[in-house]
Amino acid sequence: MPTEHYVEQLLGQDAELERVKQSISQHDMPAISVAPGYGRLLSMLVKMSGAKNVLEIGALGGYSGICLMRGLPEDGRLTSLEIKAQFADVAWTNLKEAGYGNRVDYILGDAKASLAILEEKGRKFDFFFIDADKESYPVYLDWAIRLANPGAVITGDNALLHGRTIDSNKNGPSVVAMREFNERMVRDERLMGTLLPAYDGLAVAIVK
Repeated sequence: MPTEHYVEQLLGQDAELERVKQSISQHDMPAISVAPGYGRLLSMLVKMSGAKNVLEIGALGGYSGICLMRGLPEDGRLTSLEIKAQFADVAWTNLKEAGYGNRVDYILGDAKASLAILEEKGRKFDFFFIDADKESYPVYLDWAIRLANPGAVITGDNALLHGRTIDSNKNGPSVVAMREFNERMVRDERLMGTLLPAYDGLAVAIVK
């Protein structure tokens, strides 16, 4: 889309993030990292919110992890949930090369089980980035609200599912789940949220 191309021209090439994308390609991983414009936005939102503890659901190759880390203070930490060991290994290597290896923790396994363990440990977070299996987005939102500090920011990528979310003829499990997620992000009385329609859509909310 022309608008996104214009934004990316303004942002220019980011050598570190380009290296991550190459790493993802070299390991035959899907090229589904967060869009460059939203990557920059994540860095800004983390910094603007004053977050120190960030939870990422879905690591892939570490592109979004680096974007999140860029907004954190020196004593900030990222906890990242990833079901695939290969993805977590690639992500950790990329964050280590970016200088963040000692401030990120990867937890392997089904995210729902990992979230339950985090709750048992009394963990709380200031910022959430959800970018994993789409059918589980409503469940991840429930967990984010439960694990959130007051004023925490919750973000969810791929809110539009390449147009399927707004196509009334599309009603598969992922589409139905994403519609529920988007509606709750905007209308849940515990949240103040909105939906950004650029790229593939980004839902953003603040926990009241």
